[in-house]
Amino acid sequence: MKMQSNNQRRATRVRASLGRGNGRLRLSVYRSDAHIWAQIIDDAKHVTLVAANDIGLTGTKTDKAKAVGAKIAQEASKIKATTIVFDRGGYRYHGRIRALAIAAREGGLKF
Repeated sequence: MKMQSNNQRRATRVRASLGRGNGRLRLSVYRSDAHIWAQIIDDAKHVTLVAANDIGLTGTKTDKAKAVGAKIAQEASKIKATTIVFDRGGYRYHGRIRALAIAAREGGLKF
């Protein structure tokens, strides 16, 4: 039996509840110790439509996450994506993940 970390179990649980295949795009977030990435994925076509990251930005990690959220919302408006599902992966909804989500909502995304 293969042991999973708490983060892997949480990611599996979160992704199972997203309801893939419902026709909505997915905003997936990846967070490392130093950076944060976000991408909007079309699971039906298995393709990434837009992506954003904080590489090259200055400020605190939370400020950079807010900038990434605003940037991904701006890029999503260019492809006319408004309603999505938020895939936080195995990350808890607080700190940088929450800041990114709030900025994306303020940018016009609905989830």
